[in-house]
Amino acid sequence: MTISAGIASVLVAGTLVGLKLWALGQTGALSVAASLADSAMDLMVSLGAMAAIIYAAKPADEDHAFGHSSAEDLAALGQSIFIVIAALAIGWGAVDRLLSPDPTPLADEGFGMVVMSISILLTLALVWWQGRVARRTGSKVVAADRLHYLGDLLPNIGAILSLWASSRFGLASIDSIVALGAAAMLILGAVKIGKGAWDALMDRRADPAIVEGIGRIAEGWPGVHGYHDLKTRTAGSRVFVNIHIELDGDQSLRDAHSIGAGLRRAILDAYPQADVIVHKDVARDAQSPGTAQTH
Repeated sequence: MTISAGIASVLVAGTLVGLKLWALGQTGALSVAASLADSAMDLMVSLGAMAAIIYAAKPADEDHAFGHSSAEDLAALGQSIFIVIAALAIGWGAVDRLLSPDPTPLADEGFGMVVMSISILLTLALVWWQGRVARRTGSKVVAADRLHYLGDLLPNIGAILSLWASSRFGLASIDSIVALGAAAMLILGAVKIGKGAWDALMDRRADPAIVEGIGRIAEGWPGVHGYHDLKTRTAGSRVFVNIHIELDGDQSLRDAHSIGAGLRRAILDAYPQADVIVHKDVARDAQSPGTAQTH
């Protein structure tokens, strides 16, 4: 499912580049040119994200026993840096246009508005699909890719407004104001995505809600007298879980294995993106539950 989002991203970006290149030739609008440059950068980023998704999907091997999902975090971190740079460039260009005493006249604004409207519809469809994929898989690459396409909507709307204002009132600076707002939104979103990717690369524990949820499952599982040393880390869309459970030392190995396997399946059912290892220890006091401990 993650790969489908990558393919859709590349196809939409390529289509947008073609449409906006055509619109630029017809209108000569700087707002369309800025949107074209943004879409061209989107295409390059989407191609890089697609490569990262494919690499991250490779199964574990001898050199990468925990898989290749960290490639998603590296790509997401790179994308966040790229988004910040692009946002700063957009902001700088918007300020420069606002301060310019001689705005550039536009032409064939109606055609440009049609093309930009089509671009918005394609972008909305892609953002909807990427949001669905990101929620189901937890992929940071798809989330980052969705962010900069979502940020594209404001510049596209700004381009339409500026083309309309130019044709109706002779104004050509409205898109610069909208672009400043879009740049600020992009920077805030990029910082959030970048922080998440950095935390994953530094083996930060999983979302506290996930840790607490796993603890609740372990506490209530039949045959488990307690748990300790619940440790988690994230890599891309994967969450790696290690948990020690305390069992009755007098039961058979088969029964102990059955309890651990059942608990592991329950955790995977609740968190499909998890990779779970359950360690079995003898309970110190089979009559009193152990104290939950997370790290």
